[in-house]
Amino acid sequence: MNLILSTHNVTLTKAIEDHIISRISKLEKLNHSAINTRVTLEHDKTKAPERQFSCSMRLSLPGPDLFAEDVESDLYTAIDLVAKKIEQQIRKRHNKLKARKHTVAARGKRSRQEEEL
Repeated sequence: MNLILSTHNVTLTKAIEDHIISRISKLEKLNHSAINTRVTLEHDKTKAPERQFSCSMRLSLPGPDLFAEDVESDLYTAIDLVAKKIEQQIRKRHNKLKARKHTVAARGKRSRQEEEL
C-alpha cells in the first residue's frame, strides 16, 4: 500500500511518521485490498487551542473511498482518532458484505422450504 503524507505548518518528525505508519499498518491488517492512503496534517495557530491540530485520512479501496477527519489540541490524539474512525468504517463495510451474503442464502433456503410444502 502506498502512503502519501502531506503537512501544512507542521514539521514532520520521524516520531510522527512512525506513529502514522503504525496506525496504518493496523488498518492494513483489517483490509488487505487497500490501494493507498493519503494523510494530511495541519496546524492552524489562529484557531482555539483545543482545535489547532487537524488530521485527515483518505483510504483508497476498491469501491468508494473511506475518509475521516478530526481536529484536536494534540496531533497524536488527532491521528489516533482518525485511525479509529477509519477502522470503524472498514468494519461497517465488512459487516455489510457479510450480512448481504447471509440474507441471500436465507432467501434461497426459505424458497426451498416453501417449495417442499
